[in-house]
Amino acid sequence: MRAASVSRRTAETDVALSIALDGTGKAEIATGVGFLDHMLELFARHALVDLTVTVKGDLHVDQHHTTEDTGIALGQALLQALGDKKGIARYADIHLPMDETLTRVALDISGRPFLVFRTTFPTEKIGAFDTELVREFFQAFAINAGLTLHVETLYGANSHHIAESCFKGVARCLRQAVSIDPREGGRIPSTKGTL
Repeated sequence: MRAASVSRRTAETDVALSIALDGTGKAEIATGVGFLDHMLELFARHALVDLTVTVKGDLHVDQHHTTEDTGIALGQALLQALGDKKGIARYADIHLPMDETLTRVALDISGRPFLVFRTTFPTEKIGAFDTELVREFFQAFAINAGLTLHVETLYGANSHHIAESCFKGVARCLRQAVSIDPREGGRIPSTKGTL
């Protein structure tokens, strides 16, 4: 089973995270940020990864460090769990509808981290959660996992739906991209021979 665990402790946060890529979507999430917990639970379910996350963060300051450091740890764990990346599909893309919202996501497990995030929110907050932290999460995740990740919301009116479409879209892409392609025959999916 492709799995990894990461511990990340700083003066701002203490993160413990484990991921199993060939899971069933089980999630045990406790970040202290309710909306982030919700997004990670649906991320696990739609990516079909088993995910355990525990974070103690400086929430008396704000939710930024907790959200960003969770993205960092998730990216690091994904990179470790992928190992040599032999046989993976590598690429995936999707249009993810969420009621009135439609988000397009494209992902490449390239080893060349890059984020294009073309999503705007009609409100600054979803409950107590700052909507600008959605981008911060995906930036941290993509950089630390070595992903080329494009997320673009084509249209939408509800901030919760927009955020959810982004997380579900990335999850569904990840599910496809990490899957083992039997036609690859255990090769690394690159003419370079490495990712």
